[in-house]
Amino acid sequence: MHVPDGFLDAPTSLATGAVAAAAMAVALRGARRELDDRTAPMAGLVATFVFAGQMMNFPVGAGTSGHLMGGALAVVLVGPYTAVLCISVVLIVQALLLADGGVTALGTNIMLMAVVAVGAAWLMFRLVQLVLPRKVSSVPVAAGVAAAASVPAAAAVFSVLYLIGGTAPIDASTLLAAMVSWHVVIGLGEAAITALVVASVVRARPDLVHGAQRVLAERPLLHLPQPGEVVR
Repeated sequence: MHVPDGFLDAPTSLATGAVAAAAMAVALRGARRELDDRTAPMAGLVATFVFAGQMMNFPVGAGTSGHLMGGALAVVLVGPYTAVLCISVVLIVQALLLADGGVTALGTNIMLMAVVAVGAAWLMFRLVQLVLPRKVSSVPVAAGVAAAASVPAAAAVFSVLYLIGGTAPIDASTLLAAMVSWHVVIGLGEAAITALVVASVVRARPDLVHGAQRVLAERPLLHLPQPGEVVR
């Protein structure tokens, strides 16, 4: 999914760069409401996990490749704004230090994986939560469905961008078919990984999982016995 330099023309790259910069500016403000002393370390762990996951690339064909994105995992664990920042930082480090993704295409990669994938994951996660029982055990299931939807969503948007400003000698229909079909498969793998990781964290510390906050808030408060009160 990492777009290399020269794969899209300059106007398209500039436009996606502007979208990415605006999204990161909004995310910087929004992350202040999501992070505190307890959850800030979780953001670092999420960024590390996403960095490692994105290093595993799978050949897709038509000159492209796919990999795990981590958008759904990040959005469920630390919230949408912080997720945008986590994945953006990962992509910046990969582009500048590892030459994974082009520097001129950095805005495109951020838009696809830190904005589209995260946005699609958060929307799907909330929609699934409306259907599933309001229980903490439903959070990993919703996270898995969100992951399965977010990966092909980013691939589809990339295909649209290529239709608009693609420069490589690749047939657009071939690219679309290869990207979306393979990323559906990759999305299923990411769904399983996301659900397992979220389930592990929810089991240990549900209070640190952003996606579980609404469920926890709706739980009835436990009655604490007062001094001298007989517990029945």
